[in-house]
Amino acid sequence: MESIRILGVRVDDVTMDETLAMVSEMVAQGGAHQIATVNPEFVIRAGRDPVFAGVLERADLAIPDGQGLLWAARVLGTPLRARVAGSDMVPLLAERSAREGYSLFLLGAAPGVADIAAERLRERYPGTQIVGTHPGSPRPEDDDLSVALITQARPDVLLVAYGAPAQDLWIARNQVRLHVPVAIGVGGSLDFIAGVQRRAPLWMREHGLEWLYRLIRQPSRWRRMLALPLFAWRVVKVRLQS
Repeated sequence: MESIRILGVRVDDVTMDETLAMVSEMVAQGGAHQIATVNPEFVIRAGRDPVFAGVLERADLAIPDGQGLLWAARVLGTPLRARVAGSDMVPLLAERSAREGYSLFLLGAAPGVADIAAERLRERYPGTQIVGTHPGSPRPEDDDLSVALITQARPDVLLVAYGAPAQDLWIARNQVRLHVPVAIGVGGSLDFIAGVQRRAPLWMREHGLEWLYRLIRQPSRWRRMLALPLFAWRVVKVRLQS
């Protein structure tokens, strides 16, 4: 597996099919693996948060979730082959769960959202094994209950929907206690599956405009979106200095 560096953050050059195959391999191996869905906001946050940067560096797989990363990789002369969006990956993991027999646990999102997402996935992919859901909280004081429920359910894959960096820090903090082969931070994926939030049309996603759609629908995200022009400027600056 090849990797590149974008503003110091490792991004693995994998396709969706390769990612799904790696998840299956990790499940078969057992142990504890963390997968991070890296996007431009992750990169900017990692630049000012060494703890988060360390979590991303130690992740077993850092997938390129974001058209901005593909653009940056081209500008820096180290192209990535594909975007691997976490929101696209979750339904495909459910499909694999039904086909290969491994189980999922959905953690996070607002109360009730994971339950709805679980039902939608079971309806779409009959045979999908979702062995538990829990909204929980990314706060350390709530970890014990979440960990207890997960360890009791014994899933093969844990999907954590607290948004970054909370979801990735939660996984890193609790992974040694979970005994789950694969843990993945999936951001707003459960909201999309449950229908709580609408995802951008395909043409906007393909042209790197998903951020604009989300900003229009959720204006409160504008502070977070400031990371995008900062990311672009820093990438161009690195290119000009090389």
